[in-house]
Amino acid sequence: MTRYNPRESEPKWRARWAESGVDTAGPATGGDRENYYVLEMFPYPSGRIHVGHSRNYAMGDVIARYKRSKGFNVLHPMGWDAFGLPAENAARDRGVHPGAWTHENIRVMRDQLKRLGLAIDWSREVATCDPDYYKHQQAIFVKLFKAGLVHRKKASVNWDPVDQTVLANEQVVDGRGWRSGAIVVTRELDQWFFKITDYADALLDGLDTLERWPDKVRVMQRNWIGRSRGAKVLFPFVEKDDEKRFGAPGIEVFTTRPDTLFGASFLALAPDHAIVKALAEDDPSIEAFADYCQRTGVSQEEIEKAPKRGFDLSVKVRHPFDPKWEIPVWSANFVLSSYGTGAIFGSPAGDQRDLDFARKYDLPVTPVVLPPGADADSHAIDDTAYTGDGTIYNSKFLNGLTSAEAIEAAIARLESLKLGEGATTYRLRDWLVSRQRYWGCPIPIIHCDSCGVVPVPEDQLPVTLPEDVTFDKPGNPLTRHESWKAVDCPECGQPARRETDTLDTFVCSSWYFLRFTSPWTTDTPFDPAEAAAWMPVDQYVGGVEHAILHLLYARFFTRALHDCGLIDMPGGEPFAGLFTQGMVTHETYRAADGRWLLPEEVESRSGKIVEIATGKPVTVGAVEKMSKSKKNVVDLDAFIEDFGADAARWFVLSDSPPERDVEYTDEGVEGVWRFIQRIWSLVDAHPGGAPGPDSVATDAEGDALELRRAAHKALHDVSAAIEGFRFNNAVARVHDLVNALRRLNTEPVDGPALAARSEALGLLARMISPFMPHLAEECWSRLGGSRLLVETPWPDADPALLQDDTVTIAVQVNGKRRDEIVLAKDAGKDAAEAAALATQGVVRALEGLTVRKVIVVPGRIVNIVAT
Repeated sequence: MTRYNPRESEPKWRARWAESGVDTAGPATGGDRENYYVLEMFPYPSGRIHVGHSRNYAMGDVIARYKRSKGFNVLHPMGWDAFGLPAENAARDRGVHPGAWTHENIRVMRDQLKRLGLAIDWSREVATCDPDYYKHQQAIFVKLFKAGLVHRKKASVNWDPVDQTVLANEQVVDGRGWRSGAIVVTRELDQWFFKITDYADALLDGLDTLERWPDKVRVMQRNWIGRSRGAKVLFPFVEKDDEKRFGAPGIEVFTTRPDTLFGASFLALAPDHAIVKALAEDDPSIEAFADYCQRTGVSQEEIEKAPKRGFDLSVKVRHPFDPKWEIPVWSANFVLSSYGTGAIFGSPAGDQRDLDFARKYDLPVTPVVLPPGADADSHAIDDTAYTGDGTIYNSKFLNGLTSAEAIEAAIARLESLKLGEGATTYRLRDWLVSRQRYWGCPIPIIHCDSCGVVPVPEDQLPVTLPEDVTFDKPGNPLTRHESWKAVDCPECGQPARRETDTLDTFVCSSWYFLRFTSPWTTDTPFDPAEAAAWMPVDQYVGGVEHAILHLLYARFFTRALHDCGLIDMPGGEPFAGLFTQGMVTHETYRAADGRWLLPEEVESRSGKIVEIATGKPVTVGAVEKMSKSKKNVVDLDAFIEDFGADAARWFVLSDSPPERDVEYTDEGVEGVWRFIQRIWSLVDAHPGGAPGPDSVATDAEGDALELRRAAHKALHDVSAAIEGFRFNNAVARVHDLVNALRRLNTEPVDGPALAARSEALGLLARMISPFMPHLAEECWSRLGGSRLLVETPWPDADPALLQDDTVTIAVQVNGKRRDEIVLAKDAGKDAAEAAALATQGVVRALEGLTVRKVIVVPGRIVNIVAT
């Protein structure tokens, strides 16, 4: 008997598949097959792929292979999200051009993905850094600009004074640039924005149509858009001089709880609010406070976690419902300028954040919402705010109303006093797409002193990146490239200059799925007919870390492109189904000097984990997501060399539900390797000249019939598990079938029994084909398959074999389970007793004993009493 050798088998079958062209999608229109578009979020080409990366692609590949075998015309493409700052960092650190670094990484990663045996249509491969791609992205930008969906304005940004670049919130760590370590400052720069806020309601309402999206992702997007119904409220200044000083009659606040206005004890302004900035010009202590707030956190998550800090601005406003009631104005580190008006009124009894602030600075706390069942005379607020609804009290004309009634009454009074109005606001802000770096898509804009901002004419696209740049100085090389910047204005012909900012890489990934539908087009970003035929993507697979921005921006893009006439997608949703997979995790290892170590750099010696090179003890850390930064990765090529691609695919899909993490262990991998050999041994032992793997053993009886039942039940369950994204359940059912094949491997095998075994082995090969395609193809060939398995339709389970005519009954001796029997459902007591007494386990257990009584519970258990 031979052993399965993936080093020989896997390259052979990949060559056969490539030769057959089976992975190439057919025409989207005019064919007789239904289209199915499956896509994994395309990767950033950062270097080598590790086993953790393979889970995402393996899941999409299972769906692609299964749907193709079910008769669909499947589009399963791959490309590269190839722009981005890491390439510039590599250029600076290694002295290579970002393009050369990126394309070499693409070459390596492409080869690795091909080794996985993915059913990819490589003829549609795209890389976002290629001019053939970003030419069309620039054309899209121009169309959005002309449609009024692009605008330029000053915006506050995080500025790294050493690297001389804008940083995203996530790139600011403890107030410092993630790379340079410099203290980040706030700057106002002219920036380009997409007007995603024009689509806020459509994006929010569209979530209700996405029934095949995870609930958690839809909730995250709803919260990010953050539609809030409430009121704009004007708090007039007490001092008339303040009206002149700040150029307004008061401070406007947006609130979702105008029913709690009588609980107000302070107003709080964001540290970068216009009033705070004006006061800071004459008061260094206010400026110092604003600088402190900026250094201690810029993201909402950091701000929420930070201790509450405030500064009394010595400004007072009047309560809108009581001109005699004066309220102090503070600046606070927990108020965001990006939400509402950048100002809030603090009602501490009804908001935990406000309560913490009020307690710290000894500000009043007045409860105004009485919880259901509470007593107004005794209800008080200690250290926990009451944030729910109830009956309003301590609130004059609102007393006795419910919270909902009080909101409307408060809004009506504000409008009558001309001090406010009902309003809807959004957390969502327009999408800032400017990036001050070289390795990105150039923004196709020309700045002319006479004509202003002028889009590059489409017949002059693409605006390509200059090759002759260096990274020996901080900042964006494009700003220093005078010959590239210099250009004539397309409108007046006078000397002008190019825009030196490049586009956020999220722009590249907001429409790539459309380019895949027809990447050969040269005059348009995609063929509208092809895009309409393929879209929306039927199944999208990717990490939950992209649940908000990437998916939200893609949803915006499809709507904007529809409105610009580039695609016919009235619904606007690009991804009909979404699945967010869990990660592959691994232990982390640290050397004595603090270095992270790769798994292959450590070993166990005398019960201790040590570094192989030094023999020194290693600290074994937490099990975490595989990441290159902590080196707890297993290189995909090395894994394939040892165990084969199918082992990697089977491992990452087997132990855990696909939405949960799966831990990589050597024991788990070795178990997968043994299982692969077990499957092969069953196939290899099958006698030559047996019926082919697509045979149907209609005359099977006894064990042969039981084997057919087991195979068809497994087929039914595996099909349902794949359709339901329960891959671990499918793996478990394959294990069950293999166990049945081993258990029912009776000799001699001939006639109907041999045909039944051929049928079961053939079904087994088909069932594992989406998961372990190389092994499946080798098994199919060994069993006598007449054509490639990947070209063989998915079988249908025989409904008659899904019905159980038999029942499995446990047999006990003196209350202890000793064996089990399989009987016809209508078998009588005598047949059950006889079968139970004849089992090997019972015979062994009864040695030296006398049977006193046999108790049969029909269909459930046989218990033998013996002494």
